[in-house]
Amino acid sequence: MATTDIDICARALIMIGAEPITSFADGTTESKVSSNLYTDTIKNLISSYRWRFASKQSQLSRLTDAPDAIWDSAYQLPSDMLSLHTIIVNDKPIKYNRYGDMAYCNATSTDKVYADYTYYDEGATNPAIFFPAYFIYTAELTLASLFAFAVAQNTELSVALEQKAGRQLAFARNMDSQQNTTKKFVTSRFINARNSKSSSQLEGIVEE
Repeated sequence: MATTDIDICARALIMIGAEPITSFADGTTESKVSSNLYTDTIKNLISSYRWRFASKQSQLSRLTDAPDAIWDSAYQLPSDMLSLHTIIVNDKPIKYNRYGDMAYCNATSTDKVYADYTYYDEGATNPAIFFPAYFIYTAELTLASLFAFAVAQNTELSVALEQKAGRQLAFARNMDSQQNTTKKFVTSRFINARNSKSSSQLEGIVEE
């Protein structure tokens, strides 16, 4: 069964010795705190890194009104966007700038413009369905550190969980960074220098 936002909060509460919740509206202190902290905490975690599981690409709609200066065109950004990374035309990144919920660039009216971005679909039935295990545990520890202060009023426990969450975040980022094509290491220069006495002459090239 897929993990839900309620599951994440419930396990975070168990970490601090509190009662788990079954909904965000069950009237308990735990549910009220969870309801107030969960979404913003998850958005902050997702925004903190370019997670591969939270990456998305969408075609943008050109707006009728052009920018007042510098740029030639404006495009509407997706409503589920947290961080914009790249604007692409003809499979190549182009220069752009973000203004509110719009991207300004110099694309023409016939160009198909796409955005590479980090997203969180808050309106989905279960936004956590695509969270990998390493991110779920990171979220649970992060929430537990907040709950330890807000629910249990235990500052020492809150600090300890925050430190553990930081270590887990580093691990999660490392795991997530492996979710793309492995880079090829070219060894031709090693071959040329294999008879050298000095290891400092050895070089390698990493190809995308």
